[in-house]
Amino acid sequence: MPVMLAEVLEALEPRDGAHYIDGTFGGGGYARGLLQAAACSVLGIDRDPDAIARGQDLAARYSGRLTVVHGRYAEMDSLLAESGETQTDGVVLDLGVSSFQFDMPERGFSFREDGPLDMRMSKSGPSAADLVNSADEKTLAEIIRRLGEERHARRIARAIVAARPLTRTRELAELIAKAVGPAAARQPIHPATRTFQALRIYVNDELGELERGLSAAERILKTGGRLAVVAFHSLEDRIVKRFLAERSKAPASSRHAPEAHNPHKQTFRLVWSRPRMPSPDEIAKNPRARSARLRAAERTALAA
Repeated sequence: MPVMLAEVLEALEPRDGAHYIDGTFGGGGYARGLLQAAACSVLGIDRDPDAIARGQDLAARYSGRLTVVHGRYAEMDSLLAESGETQTDGVVLDLGVSSFQFDMPERGFSFREDGPLDMRMSKSGPSAADLVNSADEKTLAEIIRRLGEERHARRIARAIVAARPLTRTRELAELIAKAVGPAAARQPIHPATRTFQALRIYVNDELGELERGLSAAERILKTGGRLAVVAFHSLEDRIVKRFLAERSKAPASSRHAPEAHNPHKQTFRLVWSRPRMPSPDEIAKNPRARSARLRAAERTALAA
């Protein structure tokens, strides 16, 4: 079951004859929810070829209503055009790593079980092992500090460089725990959590993908179309919050600098003034949902 499915459906308001994009298809949970809620059609997008393979059975079950394509959601406007459509009534994005990816040790996203230090969502391009074994100490420290919000970033980077080459997830996790030292015992999460997050975000350019994806959604949503984004950590949520705040605020009027305070058009209006969060029942059933934040907005008639 995808995180906050009921709330996402509430935000998107699926209706018969409408078209929707599930930009992070994963296991197809949101796509399935939309297809069950209304006689609509869905374009599912995922950069992970495994997700596309999994989606074929669901596409066959909803023949003619679900199309699953391999690609990045940041390119959803061109992928939509290739599918024969030019605009859509709704977009949902579930950010970060999928449960399928996280639960497969061979994909290298988790240190709970040993696996290759990979972390590539698309299974192509430089891996996390390539990064930790080639980047200099200063670069690694900056990545871990900025994308993992890890205060021990310099100590961890120094330990990584001294221990190279590193090829396995458990090997790296144990190295980080040792580098952090006694402070690790005082952390509520495993000491390697933030570093693994940072490496994954960097390897997959997740924040750049998000910024480009939000702009792409702005371009293809119809007037009255809805955007729903589920984020799981502050870096992602901050980008979504800032984007929607800028696009939902009317430009400041000034005779000398009419758009000095907000250069963006009011292309969205917020569905909710504050983000929605998972219910206690959902968190109890799925602890991974605990950090989820859902923001939603409706497209206005102004051009992107």
